[in-house]
Amino acid sequence: MVNRSISESGKRKICVVTGTRAEYGLLRYLMEEIDQSANLELQVIATGMHLSPEFGLTYRAIENDGFKIDRKVEMLLSSDSAVGIAKATGLGMIGFADALDQLRPDILVVLGDRFEILAAVTAALFAKIPVAHLHGGETTEGAYDEGIRHAITKMSHLHFVAAEDYRRRVLQLGENPENVHVVGGLGVDAIQRTALLTKPELAKTISLGERNLLVTYHPETLGESTSQVQMQMFLEALRQLDDDIHFLFTYPNADSDGRAIINMIDEFILEYPDRASAHQTLGQLRYWSAMKIADAVIGNSSSGLLEAPTLYTPTVDIGNRQRGRLRPKSVVHTDCNTQDIREAIQKAISEAFRETVLTSANPLGSGGATRKIVDCLAKQELKTELLQKRFYSI
Repeated sequence: MVNRSISESGKRKICVVTGTRAEYGLLRYLMEEIDQSANLELQVIATGMHLSPEFGLTYRAIENDGFKIDRKVEMLLSSDSAVGIAKATGLGMIGFADALDQLRPDILVVLGDRFEILAAVTAALFAKIPVAHLHGGETTEGAYDEGIRHAITKMSHLHFVAAEDYRRRVLQLGENPENVHVVGGLGVDAIQRTALLTKPELAKTISLGERNLLVTYHPETLGESTSQVQMQMFLEALRQLDDDIHFLFTYPNADSDGRAIINMIDEFILEYPDRASAHQTLGQLRYWSAMKIADAVIGNSSSGLLEAPTLYTPTVDIGNRQRGRLRPKSVVHTDCNTQDIREAIQKAISEAFRETVLTSANPLGSGGATRKIVDCLAKQELKTELLQKRFYSI
């Protein structure tokens, strides 16, 4: 058996790592079910953007939801350059090495593809802690997250994927089929469990218009042009839309060149103070509520492909950051140039397209992922063979 300390309660210790507001929104109800389980004990490590004043100190949202944060791993630097991100990853490995040594979980649970998660999983590899990876097998060809995700897959031992296509990719990477489980999308579960706000209720806390676009644009870290050039073309397309459209921006993640995009958003809002607003973080309740009432989700956030289809909200996906993910019928893809973006938005908010979206389904399923994951975490045998992975050849 894998050598682990036993908690005072005699339960299996499941440690969940979260580094961003969006990721926590997907993990929240999984954490809740782990915490309520008769057989599992929840541990929480907060890191990355959660601990940054610049991004809203969102660890407070975790605590406000009733969770105890067992460890905080500080790792973000003031620089968002390539050098800064690489150094932050190194700091994260140091911090996670100490945190995991102190907590000694039986299984480490991580989601996605960010550099904070890479640091956590690398530390777990050396500590011989089994890793359960959520939402592996997906592809995002326009960002270095693509390489990070697949690296995490190879350092993980249990895989909970959102669709059969993603399962096949994980198998292609040499993972044992017995340890790869298709559970659906966590975002679908989270939305179904959340009582969303109506438009009048939401309008009490944020500025809304008659028509609204929910806008999130992250740096395309492997793009041929710079993030600033791409963002300028995107904003110019927004300028050319009808005057009665309101823009609700959320700031990008802490990626390379993220601060440059934030500065451009702030300048746009100064230009259109009556039609645009921006937020460090809306929190999951307001974000999904805004997504539900929006005429469309615009930008290159994964939420436009993973969660918006469940709310029957059209999405305009710009550029290559999300290229390779399953693309629901509710998504209009466009290259990153002003004319194409404008035309894609006009298509997405048209009455004809919105009627089509109402009959489309989310390819990531209709719910149930959380329960499947918790059941597996409780029942999985933690034999030494789980850590001694063999490459499974297809």
